[in-house]
Amino acid sequence: DIIPQPLLDQYLSMTDPARAQTVDTEIAKHCAYSLPGVALTLGRQNWHCLKDTYETLASDVQWKVRRTLAFSIHELAVILGDQLTAADLVPIFNGFLKDLDEVRIGVLKHLYDFLKLLHADKRREYLYQLQEFVVTDNSRNWRFRYELAEQLILILELYNPNDVYDYLRHIALTLCSDKVSEVRWISFKLVVAILQKFYANSANALGLNFINELVVRFRHCSKWVGRQAFAFICQVGMFSLCL
Repeated sequence: DIIPQPLLDQYLSMTDPARAQTVDTEIAKHCAYSLPGVALTLGRQNWHCLKDTYETLASDVQWKVRRTLAFSIHELAVILGDQLTAADLVPIFNGFLKDLDEVRIGVLKHLYDFLKLLHADKRREYLYQLQEFVVTDNSRNWRFRYELAEQLILILELYNPNDVYDYLRHIALTLCSDKVSEVRWISFKLVVAILQKFYANSANALGLNFINELVVRFRHCSKWVGRQAFAFICQVGMFSLCL
């Protein structure tokens, strides 16, 4: 009774390949764009009406359709709640992680928003996969790595200091040596945020180990850009302390 059945049927038929030939070649993209709104209107109790359509769109041959879903999957997760998200959205989210960069950027931009909705045990499964975002289809796509660093600063709060040290520390160090200065600069902020995470949680030993690693890797680097990186990290750290 929420949406007239004929209207809902018309919406669901937008994934029919024949409609793309006779109505609009981008009709599936329009369908994907509207799906969170339709899901919100129907409510999570009626998700079964949209589930098959969503899965069809998530496997569409057009990357623009999958990209549209990737940019909104975190919003759909809020609408559906943790149980339906774990059962129906997580497998699709995992598929997007392995997709083209044009699709991956959608989940990357809202990675924190999606991960925070998952239970801690499910969220922890993504720790190792975060490293895969460092590798892109096109190495010149530096904005992808910049977005990764920005998201990691937010994601730090979702994991304990040991997990941050074991998994996220390596990514931060790699990004600090990026060829693009913009990526390096946001990564210096990430490094300082990691140190703050350690000391705020009384993980002093992890913090000291990380500082020693920074000294060896950057302070004593044979290249000037490495020594400059260490100076900038110290600068960001001092600025954070002043704030």
